[in-house]
Amino acid sequence: MKQYIVLQVVLKEKFFGVGSKNLTQLENVINQQAEKGYRLHTISTTNGGSKGFGGGDRIQATMVFERID
Repeated sequence: MKQYIVLQVVLKEKFFGVGSKNLTQLENVINQQAEKGYRLHTISTTNGGSKGFGGGDRIQATMVFERID
């Protein structure tokens, strides 16, 4: 079984106001891996800038999950 898994999630920032529109997607990815016996080891983010009219910013979250034995 793999000892580490690397996954990416793109967070879409709201055009007006602050905060991400899809933090639940990030939470779901973390919880799914926890159910499989992995824990979040490292997370890093990069800002992707605006993507078109009314799109807001995009933040790419890269997560490394470590197998818990």
